[in-house]
Amino acid sequence: MLTGVHVPLITPFDRAGAVAFEVLEELAHQVLAAGAAGVVALGTTAEAGALGAAERARVLDVLNTVCLRRGVPLIAGANTAEDLRELAGHPAVTAALCLVPPFVRPGEDGVVAHFAALAAVSPVPLVVYHVPHRTGQQLSARAVRRLAAIDAVTGIKYAPDAVDADAVDLLTDPPHRFAVLAGTDTLLSPMLALGAHGAIVASAHLATARFVALANAWQAGHADHARPLGHRLARLSTALFAEPNPAVIKGVLHAQGLIPTPAVRLPLLPAAEANIGTAVQSLHDMRTSPARQPVGRAGPC
Repeated sequence: MLTGVHVPLITPFDRAGAVAFEVLEELAHQVLAAGAAGVVALGTTAEAGALGAAERARVLDVLNTVCLRRGVPLIAGANTAEDLRELAGHPAVTAALCLVPPFVRPGEDGVVAHFAALAAVSPVPLVVYHVPHRTGQQLSARAVRRLAAIDAVTGIKYAPDAVDADAVDLLTDPPHRFAVLAGTDTLLSPMLALGAHGAIVASAHLATARFVALANAWQAGHADHARPLGHRLARLSTALFAEPNPAVIKGVLHAQGLIPTPAVRLPLLPAAEANIGTAVQSLHDMRTSPARQPVGRAGPC
């Protein structure tokens, strides 16, 4: 079962606008060295929809190599049967992150039927990506349990707009051997406190070790450490999501010299300098604030 903090990696671009594959490889090594349990390829943060087929294939190859070398799980974004079949040649891929069908709002019965069909052809287990403010489709805790009953569906990236009654129901009583991974960056701490098994959060590109420490602290029951750390990380996440993701994250990574440009591809636009500056300051405040020794690392089991 997937646990721990998994970082959905950006796609860095060079000054000519091409994918900087060597930089992507280095970013993966950096977050994993800082304690991340794994990485996600070709998610929303990666601007996967703006990449060509050859670019997507090479991104997957690069991250497959990194994760094989380190012995950590790779989760890959895949939303169609064709996407899923292409994962078969990548042994590091532990699961496919599959978005709840967007825009059409098929209803809960339609969502369950959709994932049953994907599960029937997928070479790897599926992690449902539930993000209703993007898809327009809400899922009740009952619907998530129906999805969990599908043999090849092993988890969910759960990114609700609020910690509502369904979130409390699911997080406090998750299906057996089904990973509920927090996916709303600013709500990470309360979701972990309620029982999330881990997280997939883009904010963990920065201060990765602190995000890992937060997950470990809540899982160990150390609320006195987790609560103030969660407050500081929520402020950082708020700054990083001041504009459509991953514009600000890329701006901060560039300001730190970790990627060659802050470029994003249309329809996204580069983040405003003021918002990047606010996020850089928030990151500085995080790094200079007192921190206790992190509790033992949580990883895949």
